[in-house]
Amino acid sequence: MSTRFRLAALIFGMTNAVLFGAGLLLVVTVPDLMEQAITLIPIVVALSFLIAAPIAWFLAPRLRLRFWRGREDEQQRRPIRRAPL
Repeated sequence: MSTRFRLAALIFGMTNAVLFGAGLLLVVTVPDLMEQAITLIPIVVALSFLIAAPIAWFLAPRLRLRFWRGREDEQQRRPIRRAPL
C-alpha cells in the first residue's frame, strides 16, 4: 500500500463524518426536507460515503508537505513579469 492510500484511509473517516453531519443538518433544519427525512437520511449516508473517498484522496498528498502554506505564499509573492511594449 502506498503512503497516499494509507493517509487517505485515515482521512476518510473524518471526511465522511463531516459530510454526513452537514447533510443531516441540512435535512433536519429545512422543514420541506424534514417531511421526507425517512428517505433522505439513507441518501445522505450513501452520498457522504461516496463523496468522502475522492476528497480524502485529494487531501492525502497535502498532509505530506511540511510547509504547504509557505510554498503557496511564496508563489503568490513572485513578481509578474510583463512583456515589453
